[in-house]
Amino acid sequence: MQGNNLVFPAMIQQVTKGIKISITTNYEGDRYQNSKVYYVFSYSITIENQSSDTVQLLNRHWNIHDSLNNTEVVEGEGVVGKKPILKPKDTYTYSSYCFLLSPIGSMNGFYQMINFSTSEKFEVNIPTFQLMIPATLN
Repeated sequence: MQGNNLVFPAMIQQVTKGIKISITTNYEGDRYQNSKVYYVFSYSITIENQSSDTVQLLNRHWNIHDSLNNTEVVEGEGVVGKKPILKPKDTYTYSSYCFLLSPIGSMNGFYQMINFSTSEKFEVNIPTFQLMIPATLN
């Protein structure tokens, strides 16, 4: 895998119920696997607890789209093997990646969280963010 390390200038942000999600993306290059070319994108997400309650991330739900009209849904516990607990003003940052069959795509979804003060489970929106090779912007 060849890394171009070209960071997109825009950071996507959204706040849901006092939980701020900030996302940056990076094109990492292409990879050949099973006679197909995959475009590899990394993304870094910071979760910031701006509420006055302690919360925990329980599950994730992703919708991954490419420009060939393929959609992949990914669901599971936690993120990168962890279920972080965030006290008020805490932040948690993690990085992951996805493989697309086209040089342009997008991702969105939500985290399921629990508020320790009320025992309420709630969803935090992950805003749609674009994945594209920087050269496609020219």
